[in-house]
Amino acid sequence: MTIALRPDVCATDTHDGMVLLDEATGRYWQLNSTGALVLRALLDGATPQEAAYRLAERHPHLAAEQAGQDVRALLAALSGPRLVVPA
Repeated sequence: MTIALRPDVCATDTHDGMVLLDEATGRYWQLNSTGALVLRALLDGATPQEAAYRLAERHPHLAAEQAGQDVRALLAALSGPRLVVPA
């Protein structure tokens, strides 16, 4: 499953993560550095499993299973308001 930002959603890097702005509604979402790492990986074409692996690499104390759950949770949180769509 590859994803893309919806055309009217823009992403801006911040010093500690990323901000997503839904230009259609004016709402924005802030991601911490971990969420930004996962979203960048997914937008670059990584599978959720690959994104979980990158997350576990960055945080060695995080179990692979937990990393996978975290990636799925982020995808669900971004899919609910339709910030991301299948590419």
